[in-house]
Amino acid sequence: MAPITSSREEFDEIPTVVGIFSAFGLVFTVSLFAWICCQRKSSKTNKTPPYKFVHVLKGVDIYPENLNSKKKFGADDKNEAKNKPVVPKTSLHLDLEKKDLNGNFPKANPKAGSPSDLENLTPKPFSEREQKESASPDSLKSNSSLCSVEKQDKLGTLFFSLEYNFEKKAFIVNIKEARGLPAMDEQSMTSDPYIKMTILPEKKHKVKTRVLRKTLDPAFDETFTFYGIPYSQIQDLVLHFIILSFDRFSRDDIIGEVLIPLSGIELADGRMLMNREIIKRNVRKSSGRGELLISLCYQSTTNTLTVVVLKARHLPKADVSGLSDPYVKVNLYHAKKRISKKKTHVKKCTPNAVFNELFVFDIPCEGLEEISVEFLVLDSDRGSRNEVIGRLVLGASAEGTGGEHWKEICEYPRRQIAKWHMLCDG
Repeated sequence: MAPITSSREEFDEIPTVVGIFSAFGLVFTVSLFAWICCQRKSSKTNKTPPYKFVHVLKGVDIYPENLNSKKKFGADDKNEAKNKPVVPKTSLHLDLEKKDLNGNFPKANPKAGSPSDLENLTPKPFSEREQKESASPDSLKSNSSLCSVEKQDKLGTLFFSLEYNFEKKAFIVNIKEARGLPAMDEQSMTSDPYIKMTILPEKKHKVKTRVLRKTLDPAFDETFTFYGIPYSQIQDLVLHFIILSFDRFSRDDIIGEVLIPLSGIELADGRMLMNREIIKRNVRKSSGRGELLISLCYQSTTNTLTVVVLKARHLPKADVSGLSDPYVKVNLYHAKKRISKKKTHVKKCTPNAVFNELFVFDIPCEGLEEISVEFLVLDSDRGSRNEVIGRLVLGASAEGTGGEHWKEICEYPRRQIAKWHMLCDG
């Protein structure tokens, strides 16, 4: 009986030993997990944000480098520019030994600009005498009239920098910000700007910035690096910036453009800070009757045509008061015979009407060869007959943009295509 009791005592000690070892194992596992989490957190804070977009255009790689994840606005950047000291750039080239663990170069301070550039960037404060003179009623009237004229003519200023890396044979363009853009949305009195950039004359390298919502002073701070461009060819290039405003319902509105010939610019001294006034783009504008924005879509499977009357702008004065009450009448023709008609609601007292009304027409035959659509913009008048403001015809036999628009919807069925069209006399 004695050996049996000793073996039972040994079996009773086993659970306590297992419990002790499991407790030590649990403590060790928790401490190891906490240490791994701390290491990952510290490594994430040290890493640069992974905002690198790679574009391959005919064998040339374009990398936007050093983008910020935070949304910036013009007011914040102006305050930061005042607080940051201007440090001259000492090195001409990027040093390969100064790369960090991710293979990126440290951000270099831009070259100090000339006194004239600094005067353009920072507005001069008014003196006491000028403030007193500006406070008089006559001066207020004159200043208000001048400001209204200047606001109509000026489209804002674009700020950017240029640099060339000799070691990588890379041309670097940094689009910093734009100030004083006009409001393209008349309801919210703001814009959703972004910038497209092209290198002329070959037009091979095309890039664009992100869209910044509801701001007239966008701060982009985006860098585009064009690899494989020899320095000897820089003098023959021209930078073309197009400033646009994003429109969710139709084609984006063009604010203006900036052309920068690089023939007289020396980039051997390092980064150059530049600013240029945005000018109006040389685009054919409406004259007389105004313009109409139409979206078309042809469904070949159901043999239907979807017509969306989106907007009208620059409509002429059709009333003694100087305002019109426009609406649009849509007529569908088959072999010069009207087979269907629709009309939009009336928009009161506006030369720039927003309709956003959709109409679906059944096509009696397969194909759009003998189909045409007529748009009549009329002024609603209760006292007399409604006057025709302008007329537009879209079809295979139509000339100008009407024929081009019709050709596109025939080539690309099931795709909604919108275009602005000039109205002609009714």
